[in-house]
Amino acid sequence: MDVHNLVHMANRIGDFFQAMPDREEAIDGIAQHLHKFWEPRMRRLMLEHVDQTGTAALHPLVAQALERRREALR
Repeated sequence: MDVHNLVHMANRIGDFFQAMPDREEAIDGIAQHLHKFWEPRMRRLMLEHVDQTGTAALHPLVAQALERRREALR
């Protein structure tokens, strides 16, 4: 699985949720989406990528969702 594709997909999810007026609701929505629709190995690979490279390549809302809801995404 290509982590760059996962980053791209996550950023598109971030773009979608950015339209929500409530930032906290958007962050929760991203975390719920990743938990519900991404396979565990996809989530693990994304978290490993963040651990190794940081969140600079991620949409800011996605980065916050991964940081705040990390345990729920494992």
